Amino acid sequence: MGRKRGIMSDQLKEEIAKELGFYDTVQKEGWGGIKARDAGNMVKRAVEMAERSLVDKQQ
Repeated sequence: MGRKRGIMSDQLKEEIAKELGFYDTVQKEGWGGIKARDAGNMVKRAVEMAERSLVDKQQ
C-alpha cells in the first residue's frame, strides 16, 4: 500500500516549520528528522490557521 498524499502543501509546512523554529532540521535531515512533538505542534498550528480562516470567511 502506498503512502497517502499529504493534505498540507510543502509551502505551508515549510512556513510553519520556520515559524516554530525547526526548519533548519528539515533542511538538514528532511521531514523524518523532526521530533514527534514538533510534528504535533505543526499540525496544531495548521488546525489553528484553518479555524481562523473559516471564522474570517464567515464574517
